[in-house]
Amino acid sequence: MPSWSDFQPFLVTGLSLGGVYALSGVGMVVLFRATGVLNLAFGAVGAMGALIAWQLINKSGTNEWLAFLVCIVFAGVITLAYGMVFGPALAGREPLVKAVATLGLTLVLLGIMDLLWTSSGGASRSIQLPTDSNTFMIGSVQVSLTNVIALVFGLVLTLITGAFLRYTKLGTAMRAMANDREITATLGVPVRRVEATAWFGCGILSGVAGLLLADLVALDATTLTFLVISALAATLIARLRSITVTFFAAVVIGVVNAMITPIQSLTNYRDMTPFVLAVAALLLLSRKREIAVGRQGI
Repeated sequence: MPSWSDFQPFLVTGLSLGGVYALSGVGMVVLFRATGVLNLAFGAVGAMGALIAWQLINKSGTNEWLAFLVCIVFAGVITLAYGMVFGPALAGREPLVKAVATLGLTLVLLGIMDLLWTSSGGASRSIQLPTDSNTFMIGSVQVSLTNVIALVFGLVLTLITGAFLRYTKLGTAMRAMANDREITATLGVPVRRVEATAWFGCGILSGVAGLLLADLVALDATTLTFLVISALAATLIARLRSITVTFFAAVVIGVVNAMITPIQSLTNYRDMTPFVLAVAALLLLSRKREIAVGRQGI
């Protein structure tokens, strides 16, 4: 069993990844509440945006900050375009269709990334944010400003989004659409505009998450695409409703996943962490609900 000092660097990594999973999960929950669509293409959009930023920086000599902005804007625009083209058709479809509709976009983006940035040459790619150079020590662990930003940004976004949904007209409209889209439309709410805002906001967050994960994990299309599974697990624990629960679930998933790494007997199973935690949480919540309903029946 590794010592506590061996776990400390992975705790920092886990908190950072948890923050990114949280902002990803919040984006997915807001879009789901507004449209009923589960954005499984979140990771692929962010991955392609990060690869575009890498291309601009390393092949075209573009300024880093401009390349990062292009990544975020690209993610927002491609997600908005998908929502505007396919969103109206999905509005009246059954929940299962809405849940898997974005898988097509995921596969298309994966194919494009494989075509444009093939790894057959063995060239490694990486993005290092300027904040990586700003480091400080916590005990014997070196922490970069990127680690702090990832966690703090996830927390701040959760708080801002919660306030937005509760206290703004647009947020109220999104919550109303989650309950009944048709009635909300008859009350004069600009449904298409609200949906467009949700799609674009989700895309912007996918671009930010793509940049952070490309720095914290690796700039690999497949890896970044399927890291959305961790964020998805957090949203499932929150039942695609509570962004607060999404944040804490994402942090727990990130920390547990990272802390398993130095344990050699469990390292090979760490990719199962999101599934195991999500299933355990859902079973526990379901059990508590059954007990509560049973008591009310008595």
